[in-house]
Amino acid sequence: MMAEQPLVLSPQGHLKLIIFDCDGVLVDSEETCCRISAEEARRVGMHVPDDQAVKVFSGMALPGIQHMIEKETGAQLGKDWASMMQKRFVSAMKSGVEPIEGVYDMLNGIRKLGVPVRVASNSSQEEMDAKFSITNLEHFFENRIHSARDMGIPKPKPDVYLKAAEEEGVSPSECLVLEDSDTGARAAVNAGMTCVMLRADEKPIPEWENILRINSLSQFAPLVQKALQLQGR
Repeated sequence: MMAEQPLVLSPQGHLKLIIFDCDGVLVDSEETCCRISAEEARRVGMHVPDDQAVKVFSGMALPGIQHMIEKETGAQLGKDWASMMQKRFVSAMKSGVEPIEGVYDMLNGIRKLGVPVRVASNSSQEEMDAKFSITNLEHFFENRIHSARDMGIPKPKPDVYLKAAEEEGVSPSECLVLEDSDTGARAAVNAGMTCVMLRADEKPIPEWENILRINSLSQFAPLVQKALQLQGR
C-alpha cells in the first residue's frame, strides 16, 4: 500500500462513488473468456497454451485481442470476429461463471455503508447481463452498468469510468475503483480516480500514483468504512 493515502480516502477527501470492474472482481469469468480467446489464437497459428491464456489476454477488450492475434499471425480474422466471439462468451457465461469468493458479503457491506456503486467493464452489456443473472448479482447494480465494449472505447482508455462518474453526477476525484488488471487500473488512473487492485501479495502491482492493493474482497468494505469515518461520515 502507498505510504500516503490517496485523496479520496483521506480526511480531506469526499468518497461519493465506488465503481467495480466485472471480470476478476465480481465474477470469475476471465479464465473462461481468455481460454476461448486462446483457442481462437491457436486456430490461426498463435501459440497460447490454456495455462497462459489469462496472462496474455487478461483485461483486454475483444478488438485489442483481435489486433494482437492478427499482428502475431498475419491472419485476417474479419470484421465480424469480435461479434462472433462475444456470442461465444455469452453462451459460455450461462454455465461457466462463478462469483468471486466473498463478493456477496463485500457488496452487502458496501450497501450498508451507503456509498453508491456502479460497474464499468470491457465486457458487453449482454455478457454482463448473463454473468450477473447466473451469479444472482443483478440486484446490486440494476441500471448502473456501463460497457466500454458497447461504447466502442475499451480500457485502458478512461471513457467508461468517466461515463460512470458523469451518470452519478460526481467528479472523478470522488470515485474509488476496484480492479484486478493492469489494463483496467490504467483506465481508472487515467480517469483521475483512485484504484484499489484485487491481487495476491506475491504478484506485483503497477508503480503508479493512486494505486492500492488488497488481496481479498473481505478487505474492501473495511477500507471504505475507514475512509468514511476519517471524512466524518
